[in-house]
Amino acid sequence: MHYLKEIILVLTEIINNIHDFILIFVSDTLNLNATDKDLHFWIMGIIGIIIFIFVLVLSNIISRLRFGITILSFIYTFTVMVVLVFAIEIQQALTSRGNMEFQDAAIGLWGFIVFFLIFVVLSFFYLFIKKILKQTKKR
Repeated sequence: MHYLKEIILVLTEIINNIHDFILIFVSDTLNLNATDKDLHFWIMGIIGIIIFIFVLVLSNIISRLRFGITILSFIYTFTVMVVLVFAIEIQQALTSRGNMEFQDAAIGLWGFIVFFLIFVVLSFFYLFIKKILKQTKKR
């Protein structure tokens, strides 16, 4: 029932262990007097720029495809929706207004996918009808 809460707790523990390891490594092995804020600056900066470069390369490849902008829009929207549904589930757990469940998040994302597929079908019909009308006008 509370799988999402357990997953978040496990992920939190993993992140905390990685954080502690990096802090000890930087302090003891590298003999640097870095604060927690210094580490956040460097680690998040490095992670962010790696992700940015990956997304930039992937976006350039996708944008050259026939429906590239639509694909990019879907990926961006889906990413925002993932953050949103998990933020809502976490908020429910913190405020005790509902149950924090992974299934709720998954169903919310499924709702977006279904509505997106409806959008795709309607867009296909629109483009198909537009193409037929264009061919009819040429005759």
